[in-house]
Amino acid sequence: MTLIEPDSVSEIRDFAAAEQDIALFLDFDGTLVEIAPSPDDVRLDRLVAPALETLRTSLGGALALVSGRPVAFLDEVLTPYHFDTAGLHGAQIRVNGQILSQADVPVAMREAMRDLVRFANSNVGIIIEDKRISAALHWRLAPQLKDEALDLMRAVAKRMGPGVRLQEGKSVAELVPAGASKGAAITSMMQITPYAGRRPVFIGDDITDEAGFEAVNALGGLSIRIGGGDTCATRRIESPTDLRTILLAAAERGSLTASSFS
Repeated sequence: MTLIEPDSVSEIRDFAAAEQDIALFLDFDGTLVEIAPSPDDVRLDRLVAPALETLRTSLGGALALVSGRPVAFLDEVLTPYHFDTAGLHGAQIRVNGQILSQADVPVAMREAMRDLVRFANSNVGIIIEDKRISAALHWRLAPQLKDEALDLMRAVAKRMGPGVRLQEGKSVAELVPAGASKGAAITSMMQITPYAGRRPVFIGDDITDEAGFEAVNALGGLSIRIGGGDTCATRRIESPTDLRTILLAAAERGSLTASSFS
């Protein structure tokens, strides 16, 4: 009988975890693409979508986008490919071409949008995204208005009541259905085929991704933050460019495991 030293046992377990079949969850803005001055200015490297399709096949279908963007927007950007997607911070979830869940439009959203549009019309550089189920206010082009913008969004969220929560991010704040989060979306998707039984890997870049990191950590997965900032993610990748390099190389090999991100 061969006795294995404790350190060796730990190393074997780490290796086994690294090589376990993974389920890959990817944020979009700041992760697959660089942050742009406005939401409409993002540009996706033409090699990324076909690489993701190759990786989806190699992962047995267990690849999904988890984004604040609507599902329809991501479909358009990644055309002709339609990936499993948790859009609007988990308010929309589509797997295997079927909508599994979609939150209702909050009752007071129209009134909230009127307040946000008035603020944008009065302040150059403020951008509003009306996503119907959610609404985002961006101040990247007017950073001096951050405090005023946040005060407005907090007041609107409070007025709308417990059915809505305020999701803050990089130069943006968004009104989203209270039950929606990237963490809840990932946890839900991990219970169904083709994700069940795999080790989740989630990659994001923002405060909006922290709930996803927490969920993946709780599931024994791998959480990876792009860039700096306080985070509960267990690893970091320097930039979207570095992530694309990893994904394109993995697609060329036809294989992606947790160790690919070491």
